[in-house]
Amino acid sequence: MRTAPALLALMLISAPVAAQPAAQAAPDPSADIARRLADPATADKLARAMQALGQAFLDLPVGEVQAALEGRPATPVDKRLTVRDLGRRDDPQFDRKFAAQLANAGPMMQQGVKAFGAALPAITQSLRQAGEAVERAAANMPDPTYPKR
Repeated sequence: MRTAPALLALMLISAPVAAQPAAQAAPDPSADIARRLADPATADKLARAMQALGQAFLDLPVGEVQAALEGRPATPVDKRLTVRDLGRRDDPQFDRKFAAQLANAGPMMQQGVKAFGAALPAITQSLRQAGEAVERAAANMPDPTYPKR
């Protein structure tokens, strides 16, 4: 008889806990990333950044490095030599061709970003599974401080 009031009290205490909604799983961040990558504006931003990086790369000074590789001291002309100057030596149309290649990179960038966005959920799932496998393996490792017999 005494167990019935105790069980009733436990049921009343646990009722608010049971009434709470189940904890929802955290939203998958890869879906948001994939949506952003699918946006053409993202690919446009990446293409513009690629063009700016390409122009910055062409302005890198390389004459001192070239002189060092040739085993001689760098001259004032060497110190002003850039990647762009080296490209112009071999091809007078270097700047125009380089700009055309960067302009053509935009559509290729869009395709690559779209493909990556489509593959991102599978990549995320694989990485999550690999992390879980590593955690299981680490949990089964022997404790190095355990005394040996």
